[in-house]
Order: sequence, then structure tokens, then C-alpha cells
Amino acid sequence: MNNADRHGMIAQAVRESGRITVQDLVRLTGASEMTIRRDLDALAAQGVLERVRGGARTLLLRGDEPPFALRAHEAVDAKRRIAAEVSSLIADGETVLLDSGTTCLEIAHLLRRRPVTVMPLSLQAVHVLGQGQGPGRARLMVPGGQPRAAEGALTGPLTLASLAALRFDTAVMGCCALSAAVGLTAYDLDDAAVKKAGIASARRVIVAADGSKLGHTAYAHVGPATLLHALVTDTTAPADEVTALEGAGTVVKTV
Repeated sequence: MNNADRHGMIAQAVRESGRITVQDLVRLTGASEMTIRRDLDALAAQGVLERVRGGARTLLLRGDEPPFALRAHEAVDAKRRIAAEVSSLIADGETVLLDSGTTCLEIAHLLRRRPVTVMPLSLQAVHVLGQGQGPGRARLMVPGGQPRAAEGALTGPLTLASLAALRFDTAVMGCCALSAAVGLTAYDLDDAAVKKAGIASARRVIVAADGSKLGHTAYAHVGPATLLHALVTDTTAPADEVTALEGAGTVVKTV
């Protein structure tokens, strides 16, 4: 097991249990006690968990959005498959609005090598897309706005003004939660406002979300499922939710 896979397993175990010991993680991963302690120190430095005597505990309060650093370790393979499929749906020459979030960051890595114009809505994606500018590479457009702490997602009046001034061929939206009954929802009201503006500015809306996001609802409403043209998700998506979304007119691609 490589470091990334082990870190993902540890992050998930801490999140699910709330608190876990080094010995529990040794049994779970098969790694040595020394390796686990180094892993916990590294994850604590990233803000994924809190180190306590003999182990670690979660930093996540009940009902809170998991922090970016923690989500970055979850469902990595699925997010990369989703990113590849989303990239394949975007044609050369398109103007693309790219939402914040860990799945959209994977998409940024693929789009930066494509002759497309991209406006990313997170500092992390701005950094990725800004690397190696040149012929055949993505043309980067940077919106205004204030980054949310730890998330790096751009929000506020300047972000909304940037979106209102432009029209995109495709908006690729991340997803806090999605259900056919309620639609797209977010954990943060400012983030929900940016998502609404992004959807309104685009001819086509693609949602990129791993299966864990489907069938759930967060408290800030973005819009009904009927606004979404396509959803790219993975094989863990609940079958009944996929069927319901298709019934609402969303094309669902499972990878």
C-alpha cells in the first residue's frame, strides 16, 4: 500500500470512528507503528485530523462540511475517473467555468493541457491551470473574490460580478449534495450563491460528484435537478437516485 492510499484509509477511519488508536490503525493498514505515527503527524499538519495521545481524533463536527484536506484523501480513484470523463465531454475551444472542490481540482489537471479557456473558482485550480501557459494549453481567466479559509473557494461580490459579466459554453460544478427531489445543495450560503450564478452563466451544466454525494441534502439550496444537463459519477452512486435524476432529465454517466 502506498502512502496516498494509506493516508486515505486513515483519514476515512478517523472520520468514521471519531477517535482511533495507533494500534487500531496498525491492524487496519498492516503498516508498522512507526509508520502510522508518521502518517498521523503528516495528516495533522494538513488539518485532516487532530493528534492525541496514542492516536488521533476527527476535527469534523456533526453536520459540518468535511475540510478540503480531508476530502482530498477520499475516493481519489473515483474522482480521477470522473475527471477523465468530464474532460472527454469538453471540446477543444470551449469556454469553461470550473467550480471549486477536490473533484474539480482533478479536472483542472486534465484541462490545463487542453486548448480551452477556463475560469476556475478556487485558488488551488488557479495554481494548477497557471502552470505551463503556452500554445495548446488552457487559457486561464481569473475571477475576483475572497477565498474561503482552508477551502480556497472564491466567493463574494467580486466573484458574482465576474460570473455576471461572462457567458460560458460549459459550467462544471462540484457537489456538496445532490438529490432528484431537492436538487443541488451546498454547505455554505456564499458558495451556493456562486454556484447559482455559475449555472446561470452557462449554456450547459455538468455536475461532477462521486457517489457519496448523491441522495443527500445540505442546507443551502442551489437549484433543482432540472437545471443540470449531465452528471458524471462513479459506481457507488445509489441506483434509485440515478434513476430519479434521469427521470428529471439529467443525463447520468457512471464511471
